[in-house]
Amino acid sequence: MEGIEHKMVRVNGINMHVAEIGQGPVVLFLHGFPELWYTWRHQMLSLSSRGYRAVAPDLRGYGDTDAPTSFTNYTSLHIVGDLIALIDSLGQDQVFLVGHDWGAIIAWHFCLFRPDRVKALVNLSVVYRPRHPSRKPVETFRALFGDDYYICRFQELGKAEEEFAHIGTTRQLKKFLTYRNPGPAILSKERGFGDSLDSAITLPSWLSEEDVNYSASRFDQKGFTGALNYYRAMDLNWELMAPWTGEQVKVPVKFIVGDLDLTYNIPGVKEYIHDGGFKKDVPFLQEVVVMEGVGHFINQERAEDINTHIYDFIQKF
Repeated sequence: MEGIEHKMVRVNGINMHVAEIGQGPVVLFLHGFPELWYTWRHQMLSLSSRGYRAVAPDLRGYGDTDAPTSFTNYTSLHIVGDLIALIDSLGQDQVFLVGHDWGAIIAWHFCLFRPDRVKALVNLSVVYRPRHPSRKPVETFRALFGDDYYICRFQELGKAEEEFAHIGTTRQLKKFLTYRNPGPAILSKERGFGDSLDSAITLPSWLSEEDVNYSASRFDQKGFTGALNYYRAMDLNWELMAPWTGEQVKVPVKFIVGDLDLTYNIPGVKEYIHDGGFKKDVPFLQEVVVMEGVGHFINQERAEDINTHIYDFIQKF
């Protein structure tokens, strides 16, 4: 980790913290919830050793990057705007994109808005979901899974933040990062993700106390509001992205997901991926990889495999 350099860059009206290592074509890594640039540490070291410049920002609202207060400042137009400015600051016309979780959603939208800036995309966990012309995302999830579905529970301003504070940042992060139930994530008011406050959480081999503590130190400083604002802006995103209804993602794509990932097990997703719908919306989709026995945080759980998958794909371009 010593070789990774850190800097602050002024982008789109905010200060963004960026980690980077290596020389060569730029690979821009976009993290998800509740993560930081740090989730990509294994990929950054691997790709920088193979002749690439690995760049991983803390996205708006996370880590050492500025966190505007209002959720209205967290649409994909804002986030992609931040990233375009970041790429400009790096002196690059085009980059390889790699996204996971919310970072994958942002990457899909990036490729919708500015395909001219992307050489190729490797996305993890969250499949492309074209905009429904008449139904907002939150009401769709509420109809599918009820009011206690985590995305629905995250909508109320300040409420999830209170509950996370009660549980404690370190414990809450452990609960998220070790969650392996492929069913819908139900966040009950009494027990959070289904355990009592005093039950032990055993970390898997791929996640250390040091890893959790690094992230917890940043969330303790910044709080969770910025991260949760991505969910609170989902319906606003839907409104603002009306011009892209029906638009295809037209960059070369490799998609990787674990078969235990809760996103892969949402009703209709497997059929969409494997029965032609995904390929119709993403016509330059070249590979789909479903990894057996792997949960949501795939880039950490199977770091070496993901390193190889990314390299094997991007070195073609």
